[in-house]
Amino acid sequence: MKLNKQILKPALIVGALVLGAAVWLIASQREPAEAATAAKPSAAAASAAQGKAALTVTTTTPRSAAWAQTLAANGNVAPWEEAAVGPETGGLRLVEVNVNVGDKVKRGQVLARLSSDTVEATLAQTRAALAEADANLAEAQANAERARQLQTTGAISAQQINQYLTAEQTARARVQAQRAALKSEELRLSQTRILAPDDGVISKREAAVGSIAQPGQELFRLIRRGRLEWRAEVTDAELARLAPGLPAALLMPDGSRLEGKVRMVAPTIDPQSRNAIVYVDLPPDPRVRAGMFARGEFELGHSTAMSLPQSAVLLRDGFQYVLQVGPDSRVVQTKVATGRRQGDRIEVLGGLPAQARVVATGGGFLSDGDLVKVVPEGTALAASSASSPAR
Repeated sequence: MKLNKQILKPALIVGALVLGAAVWLIASQREPAEAATAAKPSAAAASAAQGKAALTVTTTTPRSAAWAQTLAANGNVAPWEEAAVGPETGGLRLVEVNVNVGDKVKRGQVLARLSSDTVEATLAQTRAALAEADANLAEAQANAERARQLQTTGAISAQQINQYLTAEQTARARVQAQRAALKSEELRLSQTRILAPDDGVISKREAAVGSIAQPGQELFRLIRRGRLEWRAEVTDAELARLAPGLPAALLMPDGSRLEGKVRMVAPTIDPQSRNAIVYVDLPPDPRVRAGMFARGEFELGHSTAMSLPQSAVLLRDGFQYVLQVGPDSRVVQTKVATGRRQGDRIEVLGGLPAQARVVATGGGFLSDGDLVKVVPEGTALAASSASSPAR
């Protein structure tokens, strides 16, 4: 019995070792299978995520066309020429003012009237003095004529004859002096009516009924013919590109353009600002007022431009970008340089191939490397464009 126990103990140990080895072998074979089974859903999910488009988009390509080459400038709108209107005679009271600021007037129209009572009284006196001088001249001429007739007879002395002839000349001079005085008073009477020197618009009024007018005093200011001009400031380097006759345009606040033409380029440059003035004639337009600040541009010619819709160009981190669509339908963010703008298009100066496919709209919802679905232009995909991009 004791012998059997000694034989049985080693056998049990060996059996236990064999059983443990079998369990370890089975376990080692099951772990890779379970790991592979657990990995299958993740791979499927990654594959599904990889094939889902972030956004449905349309694409566009750069378009080449002839664009106007322009030079932008700022400046003020001012009258082409202003006339200061005031009295030519002084010491008379203003009794009538017929116009106000903004009124359109014609050449020769009465703007204001001065009191004429004193002038008319003086004019009457001058006319009376002229009549008296005419009478004295007639008498002197008669006396002188008789003296000439008696000159050869010796009836009167030579001294008396000279006196008659001198009296005639003196009377004639007095008549001329009175006629000159009469014209002066008639002119002064006409100056009691203050007239418009030209057609135009009243831009300033200082006249007030009851005030005493003085020579040289400005009562009105008149924009001659209502004509305005844009005085654009350009640098000395830009000045050489401009010349009289070039077309120009003011950019109005409502987005429209007011076409004009360069009349004159200033012959001098401001030594402080290093800018010069370019004078642009403007057509009549109620939207343009003297004194307003205006932006505009000069048309220097035409050049070929490669452009994209402005919706295709994105501003990110202070730079301009477009999203190119690659052959694998993934977008590549590309930095570009931009230039002129015309309507809803913007010029691309560099950084983009001529045949590149670019996301036309909705690029703000996309990031570099996103997968997109490209559809023909004009396809209605409001729901897709409104949805948030998948991440």
